[in-house]
Amino acid sequence: MAARTKTTKDRPSYRCTECGWQTAKWLGRCPECQAWGTVEEYGTPAVRTTAPGRVTTSAVPIGQVDGRQATARSTGVPELDRVLGGGLVPGAVVLLAGEPGVGKSTLLLDAAAKSASAEHPTLYVTGEESASQVRLRADRIGALHDHLYLAAETDLAAVLGHLDAVKPSLLILDSVQTVASPEIDGAPGGMAQVREVAGALIRASKDRGMSTLLVGHVTKDGAIAGPRLLEHLVDVVLHFEGDRHARLRLVRGVKNRYGATDEVGCFELHDEGITGLTDPSGLFLTRRDEPVPGTCLTVTLEGRRPLVAEVQSLTVDSQLPSPRRTTSGLETSRVSMMLAVLEQRGRISALGKRDIYSATVGGVKLSEPAADLAIALALASAATDTPLPKNLVAIGEVGLAGEVRRVTGVQRRLSEAHRLGFTHALVPSDPGKVPPGMKVLEVADMGDALRVLPRSRRREAPRDDEDRR
Repeated sequence: MAARTKTTKDRPSYRCTECGWQTAKWLGRCPECQAWGTVEEYGTPAVRTTAPGRVTTSAVPIGQVDGRQATARSTGVPELDRVLGGGLVPGAVVLLAGEPGVGKSTLLLDAAAKSASAEHPTLYVTGEESASQVRLRADRIGALHDHLYLAAETDLAAVLGHLDAVKPSLLILDSVQTVASPEIDGAPGGMAQVREVAGALIRASKDRGMSTLLVGHVTKDGAIAGPRLLEHLVDVVLHFEGDRHARLRLVRGVKNRYGATDEVGCFELHDEGITGLTDPSGLFLTRRDEPVPGTCLTVTLEGRRPLVAEVQSLTVDSQLPSPRRTTSGLETSRVSMMLAVLEQRGRISALGKRDIYSATVGGVKLSEPAADLAIALALASAATDTPLPKNLVAIGEVGLAGEVRRVTGVQRRLSEAHRLGFTHALVPSDPGKVPPGMKVLEVADMGDALRVLPRSRRREAPRDDEDRR
C-alpha cells in the first residue's frame, strides 16, 4: 500500500508564544518581536470563513444617530480637559504614556478623585503598587472620595470582575503592562499580553459606555512601549513630558478622535501633588530690574498655546583647542547654526574661540525654528557683553543666508507678549495686526536684528582682522 502523501493541511505550523507571529517553518528567533526560542510548533489552523450573521443594530441614516451619547464629561482637571477636547467621552479609551517618575500616577489619581461622584463612580486599578501605597499618595495630594474605588490586581479576569461589581463610569488602569491574561502565553508586558488586555478593556468600555484611562510605559527613546497596534486601537494618545529636575509638566495630545491634536496642558508638580497652570509663562522668565547681557525673550507655541520663554547664553575664553558647546533646553544643532550665521553674516568672529553655554529658564524645551532669532541675539549679546533693551521679545526663524523668515502664529505670540507687559518686539516682515501700544520692528536679516545692540558696546567684540592690526 502506497504511503499517503503529506498535504498542506497535515504540515505543521509554528507560532511565536510571545507575539503570536506565525510561520510555516521553525526559526530560532522571531522576526516580529526579535525574541529567541519562542517559536514553537502547534499545528496548522483550519481555514475558516465567516458566514453572514444576525446584526445587532440596524443601520440608520447618520442624521438620525443620537450624538448626545458622545458628550464629554469633565475630569475635574481643567488642563487635562483642555488636551482631551473638553473631557472624557463615554466609551472612550485614553492611553497616557510617559517616563518613570514624571507624575502619571499622581495626575490620574487626582483626576480620579475629582471626577468621582455618586452618579459616576470611579475605579482605580493598580498593578505596580499595593493599595496601601496608593492610599498614602492619595492622603498626600488630597485625592480621597467616597465613590473612588481602589483595587490592586494583575489578573485580567479579576479586573473584569471588579467592573461587574463596581460598575464605574471611569476606569483607570496603572499600568497596562502589568496586567496579564492566563489564557495567553507570555509574560506580562509582552506584545501578546498587552494586545489581549487592551482589547478586552476596549470591548468592555464600548459595551458599558465607560471611559477608560490606560497608563503605558515608554522605551529609552521615549516611544510608547508595546505593539504599535495599541496606539491604533485606543481613541486618544497622550504623552506626559517633563524634566524630573524641573516643576513643569506637559501633557501633549498625539492622537485624539474627539478633539484637536495640537493642544498642550501645563502642570506644576510639587510636594502636595500636581496642579494645572493656566498661565505658565511665569515659570520661564527671570524678573530683573536691569537687563543682563546674554539674555533674550521669545514666544514659543506649545500646541496652540503661546508661552513666553527666556534664552540665556554665556561666552568665556576657552583654554581648550576645541571650545565647549553646551546646551540645556535647546537643540545643539540649532545653536551651532546660529553661531555660524553670526560669525559669517553678523561679522562676530569672537565666538569661534570661546566656550559657549546656552540654556532656557524653567526647564522648557525650545525646538521650533521661531526661537532662532532669540538664540542668535542672546549669543551676540553675550559675545559683545551688551544687554538687549528691556521688555523686548524676538520672534523669527533664521536661515543660513542670514535672512529672518516668517513663522506661524505671529499675532498670537505678540498678543501674549503684550498681555505680559512687553512693549517691543523684533519680528519678520509683514507680522499682521499688532496689539495697540506695542512697538514692532520688522527685520529682514541678521544685520537688521543686530542693530538693536548699542553701537558703542558692540564694537568691543574683537574680530580676527582687528586683532592682527
